[in-house]
Amino acid sequence: MAIGPVQLIVLGFRHPDFHGEIIAELERLRQNDTVRVIDALAVYKDADGNMAVEHLSNLTEQEAIELGSKVGALVGLGIEGEKGMAAGAVLGGAAAAEHGVAVFDDPQAWDVLEDIPPDSAAALILIEHNWAVPLRDAIARAGGFRIGDAFISPFDLVGIGLVSAEEAKELADLETSAA
Repeated sequence: MAIGPVQLIVLGFRHPDFHGEIIAELERLRQNDTVRVIDALAVYKDADGNMAVEHLSNLTEQEAIELGSKVGALVGLGIEGEKGMAAGAVLGGAAAAEHGVAVFDDPQAWDVLEDIPPDSAAALILIEHNWAVPLRDAIARAGGFRIGDAFISPFDLVGIGLVSAEEAKELADLETSAA
């Protein structure tokens, strides 16, 4: 199966007030073949740090069977509890070793679960960027490769004249506030 560039997005919610808007937007992007949600989890962390996990997805039944639960495997959460998490870790490690791939050996990798504040919720969404497949393939054909990637802070855009300081503050508030 060919797959486009994949990104894990972690969104925090102090007091979740869901009305279906996020799912509707992800569905719109899917219908336009812009992105595909490979997997998604809602993680609730109580004041003591105990977590409850709920699986979310807009995959078709066939896609769900094909892809399984990927976010849990990436961040160390087992939908099937410790037994499922351990089994997934063993299979993932064996597959990586067989293909000579070092998995999660980045010393700067962040602990997604630790970063979720107590008494809040997070949505962990694993997205495939379908729009980027032709660009990625063209770059590869030209001998190019990814060195790094990151979202740029709205405040950094002020310095290059792309937005005003006021616009940057508004954007930053939208992206980072925990209302």
